[in-house]
Order: sequence, then C-alpha cells, then structure tokens
Amino acid sequence: MQKRGEPLSAKVGRESDSRSLVLQPIGFVRSALATKVQAARQPRTAAGTPARIELLTGRNFEHALEDLARWELIWVIFWFHHNPGWRPKVLPPRSTTGRKGVFATRSPHRPNPLGISVVRLTRVEGLVLHIRDADMLDGTPVLDLKPYVAYTDAYPQAGPGWLEDAARTGAHSQPSDPLGAYAVVLEARAAEQAAWIQSRTGLAIAERIRSTLTLGPAPHPYRRIRRLAAGLQLSVKEWRVRFSVSERAVRVTGIESGFRASQLAAGTDASLQPHREFLALWSPARVEPHEGKI
Repeated sequence: MQKRGEPLSAKVGRESDSRSLVLQPIGFVRSALATKVQAARQPRTAAGTPARIELLTGRNFEHALEDLARWELIWVIFWFHHNPGWRPKVLPPRSTTGRKGVFATRSPHRPNPLGISVVRLTRVEGLVLHIRDADMLDGTPVLDLKPYVAYTDAYPQAGPGWLEDAARTGAHSQPSDPLGAYAVVLEARAAEQAAWIQSRTGLAIAERIRSTLTLGPAPHPYRRIRRLAAGLQLSVKEWRVRFSVSERAVRVTGIESGFRASQLAAGTDASLQPHREFLALWSPARVEPHEGKI
C-alpha cells in the first residue's frame, strides 16, 4: 500500500526490490551463426539464412504449436545471451550523427537483453521449427513465439526517427531500408590465403569475411572495419583483410597478419607460429605505420 504523501515512484521502487521476474526458455536456436559479427543487423538483411528452433520436451509444447504452421511469418522473442552488460548510449551502424540512447535503437546491449525478430516459418516438425531470415546466433534462448499478423503489426507509413538524419546532413551514401546484401568476391590470392589459414588454424575466415561484409563494408568500430590510406580493412581475430568497394560489390584483395614482423621475431607464444609461416609464404604488403595487433 502506498503511504500518504509518498510518491508513487517510491512504492514502485519497493516493489521492484522485493520482486523479480523469472523467465525460462522454451527452446533454443540452432544456427550456423556462431559469433556476433556474423549476425545480420536486422532479419530482413538475413534473407534466406536458415535456422531451427528446437523447443524443450516435457512442457506440452506439442499442443502449444497447433495451428502455428498456418502462419507464414512469426515473431521470435529471445535473449541476447552473448551480451552480459548494457550501454545507455550506443553507436548504431546507420547513425550519421553520433551515439543514440539505447532505447531509441535496436541495439542488443540493453538493460534486459531481450530481442525480437520476425522470421519466415517454413515448416514445423514435432518440436522443431524450421525458419528462414534468421539473425539469431546458435544457442540463443527463445522465450516466446507469436504469429505476425500483417493488418495489425505492419505500419508502412511509420516515421523513420533519427534515420532521417542521413538525408538532412547530406549523407546520401547510405541506402534506404531495408539494407540490401553486398556481393563479396575473394580474389584468387585472398581465397588461397583464406584456405591456408583455415587449414592451418581451423578459423573459417572466408566465411567470416563474407558474412560480415555482406551486411555492409562501411567503417565501424563494433564491426572492426576501418578506413586506411589505401582502401579498407576488416579485422578477423588476429588477421587483417584488405578490400575495396564499388557500388554494391566488395572485392577482397588480400589477407595479412595483424602482427608486425618484429613482434613475430621476438614472440615465443606458439600461437604466433602460423603467422610466421604465413609471412614466409606471402610477402607482406605495405603496412600502415601505426598498425599492429588490435
């Protein structure tokens, strides 16, 4: 009961201190996307990406799924399980005017790391939902499923919010939503280097390059893309990928070690050996003076 003269916020504060919300997953996503950098920024940019949602047994979910297969699109409410903390202000990839309050964005770094995506339901087999356009990582806990109802869920005339800043500031290089995929091509040298790195270290770097740059090659600190004096660079773990962009096409020209030759010569860590062998096979291209391991 609220005490006389006590502000409502104080009552709410007491209740939040004494109660907690308990959420239990109803299932988990199974996907080829293993890391955050591989995930699409929005489901529409993950067009065609397959995944499965495997619901838990022994919870009567067989009955809960009845009639869901009749819907083409469904909402998936999930937990960003790779994001232990949150940020009050974030820098969205589409922002041309600096950081935004997290509640004004779709960032995964939230006080309660809840996510919501619309995906295409292709079929239901028992407790397994086969979906497309999936932007969720493997192992993502699923909290709820709901049908996407076009007449009430879609508002095509909704305003663009701060996305209109790009037009107002003259940043016309950013395409309108939804973002179309970029075509990524690895030149012969880059493809050979990527195959060698995977065979020597187990890192599927070619897949990482394509999944990252397909979403957009613009420089951005979270996606580890930066502009150099001669082109653009993507960092994948300790490797540096050089590429160029022409309209909607990305051409990967080569891969380099993220370590300087002096670091490799002085280091004793066994993890440096593949980088030494790589440099012996491929003469390093010109390296920016300030570069090194990031």
